Amino acid sequence: MTGAVIQVARLPHAADLPLPAYATPGAAGMDLVAAVAGPMVIPPGGRALIPTGLRIALPPGHELQVRPRSGLALRHGIVLPNSPGTIDEDYRGELGVILLNAGPEPFIVERGMRIAQAVLAPVTRAAWQEVTELPGTARGAGGFGSTGTG
Repeated sequence: MTGAVIQVARLPHAADLPLPAYATPGAAGMDLVAAVAGPMVIPPGGRALIPTGLRIALPPGHELQVRPRSGLALRHGIVLPNSPGTIDEDYRGELGVILLNAGPEPFIVERGMRIAQAVLAPVTRAAWQEVTELPGTARGAGGFGSTGTG
């Protein structure tokens, strides 16, 4: 399958690290790895911005969504507090991943560790139209559990 092309510039601190890649043929996300110089400890309740050593140019009309890795979340309580993070098509700085340690133990980020996944997604831009009345629906203004229990 041929898809969109993401241009990438590798920074010196990521020279020996792999580029983001799909782990399996059916994977939606590409693994992002940590470009840290040495082990970085995130204490319980702590957060850190982890560099990837990559700068990118996305295809027009796309964003890159940065999402947590389920294994890190389940085994260690490592989450992305702004998930999914959005990388806009016009951003040209280094990609960084904010990791939050919601687990009970310190978490060590090692160089080359898979820390997040990136999903390329199309963007639909919208225009706001102010009106005095909205069309009605069966649900109306009901929210916060109004359609059932739980």
